[in-house]
Amino acid sequence: MTDGQFRVLSLDGGGAKGFYTLGILREIEALIGCPIHERFDLIFGTSTGAIITSMMALGKSVNEIIALYQDHIPTVMKKTNADDRSEALAVLSKTIFGDAKFDDLKTNIGIVATKWIFEQPMIFKGGIAQAHGRKATFTPGFGVLIRDAVQASCSAYPYFNRKMVVTENGDHIELIDGGFCANNPTLYAIADATVAMQIPPEQIRVVSLGVGTYPPRKLEWWTLDHWKSKTPGVQLLQKTLEINTQSMDQLRKILYKHIPTVRISQSFSEPAMATDLFEHDLKKLNILTQRGVQSFAEHEETLKTFLL
Repeated sequence: MTDGQFRVLSLDGGGAKGFYTLGILREIEALIGCPIHERFDLIFGTSTGAIITSMMALGKSVNEIIALYQDHIPTVMKKTNADDRSEALAVLSKTIFGDAKFDDLKTNIGIVATKWIFEQPMIFKGGIAQAHGRKATFTPGFGVLIRDAVQASCSAYPYFNRKMVVTENGDHIELIDGGFCANNPTLYAIADATVAMQIPPEQIRVVSLGVGTYPPRKLEWWTLDHWKSKTPGVQLLQKTLEINTQSMDQLRKILYKHIPTVRISQSFSEPAMATDLFEHDLKKLNILTQRGVQSFAEHEETLKTFLL
């Protein structure tokens, strides 16, 4: 914590739409003139937000992350079944994170996943100060490698397989996408800051970044993606994540309206902006990044007061 302010960054889930978030983050990093982890004391992420969070907390620049996203995200999202997507996600995670552990992080983070059997959140954290209990047995990230925690957070079942992790205590825990419990993890981040870390609310500044909302993709009727988009499962997944995102933000406004927060997640209605979390067209993904830059501009003056 510098200059008496404790800065929190929260990144929503949303698959390939994370390119929008990266557009905002690229501008934020340019604004502050240093890596993101040096200015934020706590960073939470769900799903695609978990990938970005972990890379920033390990010291990567936003431009490095964008390059990695351009190399890997289309490969994952082009796959046509859960087995292939999960395998590609595992390759992505291993390539990016290797054997990095939560001990290696340069700032406090939270990676949100969901327990399949117990139907509860499982949040991988880096520091004991974030623990709400059981501090005597606290282990950073439960002893799980960052790559496995990130893959779990991104496992949007049934379009990805469930992810099994093994904790330091030898517990085998089956996990799915963190978006099912907190696609917008801002509430969890504020709870860590105020309750676990005991930061006075007047010292906290929160930046909460979404992935934007868009019209559905228009697909040619003869394509497999067209018919998949017509199934209730695809529609339900999209709606579940979007409803979760909005409801968590409404609750945040009720419970923590006294904590200064900038929420950036613009809605787009133009047909040209049609997309979804499985987008793999790099031209479209670059447009999302550009839209993120524009969204940053609308909040630039407030962000200056929060971050400079």
